[in-house]
Amino acid sequence: MAPLDPERDRAILDATMELLSEVGYDRMSVDQIAKRARASKATIYRRWAGKPELVVDVICRRFDMDTPPGEDTGSLRGDLTSIFGGLCEAVERKHTLVIGLSSTLVSNQELARTLREHMPTKNLGDVRALLERATERGELAGPVDPGRLFAVAEALVWHRMIFAGPPFDAEFVRESVDGVLMPLVNAWSAGGVG
Repeated sequence: MAPLDPERDRAILDATMELLSEVGYDRMSVDQIAKRARASKATIYRRWAGKPELVVDVICRRFDMDTPPGEDTGSLRGDLTSIFGGLCEAVERKHTLVIGLSSTLVSNQELARTLREHMPTKNLGDVRALLERATERGELAGPVDPGRLFAVAEALVWHRMIFAGPPFDAEFVRESVDGVLMPLVNAWSAGGVG
């Protein structure tokens, strides 16, 4: 990618994000992005191959792709509640955009493929740390894969987002932690299949 003035870069990404929220991926054009960002199409095409790459850059840079930082509450349940609550807040803040993009990713294979190719690996350090603390405290019988746990947590949030809709309130966090995440983590750790 060619170097770009950070201010210009930000203006283009901001314009893309705004238009995604306002008109959606399919109805958004590079022309509209250029006009809103007060940039030329040539400037955009020097930096991004096209609309899919531009949108993927927005997704990778502007979404909370990593797990939210959890706090050490002194218990596995408290730590899970903290990190899952943070995940819910991050998704809820971007609800309109996420809903628009999720339907687009299903219908637009080019965009979905571009996203898979460029998606950064998630940093699961905080999830790994909370599981290690729980094992050290004797709350877990054995190791649990942090990627597997985070995948289930994400699935709960996405299901809520797409099928039930917000709010991601304290009751949803409590039900998810007590009814799904805690039993799963305990079963995985006891079974040695985590």
